[in-house]
Amino acid sequence: MQVTLVHVQVKPDHIDDFIAAARLNHQASIKEPGNRRFDVLQAPDNPCRFILYEAYANAEAAAAHKETAHYLAWRDSVADWMAEPRQGVQYHGLYPKG
Repeated sequence: MQVTLVHVQVKPDHIDDFIAAARLNHQASIKEPGNRRFDVLQAPDNPCRFILYEAYANAEAAAAHKETAHYLAWRDSVADWMAEPRQGVQYHGLYPKG
C-alpha cells in the first residue's frame, strides 16, 4: 500500500475555503478504484494546519490520483490559500494489508 501524508499550512483567512475544497476532493478520491483511505485532518491546536492521509493500493493508483480532474481542480483552487508549500511524505503501508 502506498501512503502519503500531505502536510498543509493554510492562510487563516482561507480555512473555510480549504475545508470546502478538501471535502470535494475527499468525496471524489474515495471513489477511485485504488483508493483505500483518504482522510482530511485538522490540528486541534492550530486550525490552519492540516494533514491529508492518502492511502492507495499501490504506487500506480497513487500516481493515477494526481491525474484525476478532482485532484487537479483541488490543487489549482487551493494553491493561493497555502501559507507555505504543501509537503507530501510517502510511506509504505504495512498494516492493514490493502
